[in-house]
Amino acid sequence: MSEDNNQNAGAQAAGQQEKPQLQFSLQRIYVKDISFEAPNSPSVFAQQFKPKVALDLDTRSENVGEDLYEIVVKVTAQVTHADSGTTCFLAEVEQAGLFRISGIEGDQLDHTLGAFCPNVLFPYARECIDNLVNRGGFPPLMLAPVNFEALYAQKKARAQQQAEQASTH
Repeated sequence: MSEDNNQNAGAQAAGQQEKPQLQFSLQRIYVKDISFEAPNSPSVFAQQFKPKVALDLDTRSENVGEDLYEIVVKVTAQVTHADSGTTCFLAEVEQAGLFRISGIEGDQLDHTLGAFCPNVLFPYARECIDNLVNRGGFPPLMLAPVNFEALYAQKKARAQQQAEQASTH
């Protein structure tokens, strides 16, 4: 009976070694690139501030080492005067993070890199944009939260449509 228990324990240990252990940890958050331009200052301050905001958002990820991924959330906010169309300012931030991820593969890893990690980084990018705008002499620009889950789903749907269109032609 003790032999059976030893065999079962050995089989369980072997099974545990085969399955990689799930690990997810944030190693570092940092600004990779930052830019602020107010090309029409100081004349833009003479007008009543009526902002028209154009926001561009992008994410990318790269494997930079064993189980180590760099994720970058790029936020570009271009604000023009609603009446005149004059550019008030352009603020751009590439907020990055290093994540240690293991035990996740395939679609689940792609989802983690494309949606979960950007959700972690976006509040930092949002704060950085707000700080830049304030330092530029403009009222705060409080960006609304972003649903990276929905953006990821849209991106996957577009990729699938393109693949289907390519296979029919």
